[in-house]
Amino acid sequence: MMMQPVQILRSVISIQTTLSKYHPLLIEGHSSDTRDPSTVAKQITINLERSWKERNVSKPIILITQGDPLTERGISAITRCVANNLGIKRCLVCLDGHIDLEHAILADRHDVLYELTYSQLVEILNDKSFDAGTTSSDDMYANIAKLTEAIDNTIAAKNARRRTLGQDPLEDWYKKYALLQEVTKSAFKRISGEVTVAHATDEIMEFSVTSFYKVGLELGLIEVQDMVDYSDS
Repeated sequence: MMMQPVQILRSVISIQTTLSKYHPLLIEGHSSDTRDPSTVAKQITINLERSWKERNVSKPIILITQGDPLTERGISAITRCVANNLGIKRCLVCLDGHIDLEHAILADRHDVLYELTYSQLVEILNDKSFDAGTTSSDDMYANIAKLTEAIDNTIAAKNARRRTLGQDPLEDWYKKYALLQEVTKSAFKRISGEVTVAHATDEIMEFSVTSFYKVGLELGLIEVQDMVDYSDS
């Protein structure tokens, strides 16, 4: 069966028109996760279906991925399994070439319907006139400057902690991937007016990119009810 060609969304208007009809799902976890991805995905699927029923989510679901290359285990394998379990397609967000030349090249495009760039989502976050039909105030939409400052402060705090442990500072690339993570889900909440962010583990590593999820919560870009914790109990 032929794969449907990927539609490149080239403007904010096309992004809003095309993606506002979906409920965006993002799954956060570690690329180094060694667990069986199908087992992890089964638990995430159970968690999601329970959450969506409680929240009365009615829009069709689309899985938002952020350029992870496909591996046998880890978050990219887990997201594939969840998409298969739910029977849903995907939307791919990649870093622009001037930020990371290889990010888009290496991205897994299996079952991807739409593709857009990080800079387009930054534009949406910065556009105060952007209206996804929500009643939230402008204060709910911290712009990229505020988000960048919060991530810089988080990195500084993590590096201070690492110094006490006798560890080297975080690598420079942490910042761009933390921004990609937080900008993506925050912008998609503006686009759709709703979002689900599911964790693939209860044991989020202190110095992982995933751990930056707290930034979006603290700024009010993502709300607690948008989050779905992982639990295999």
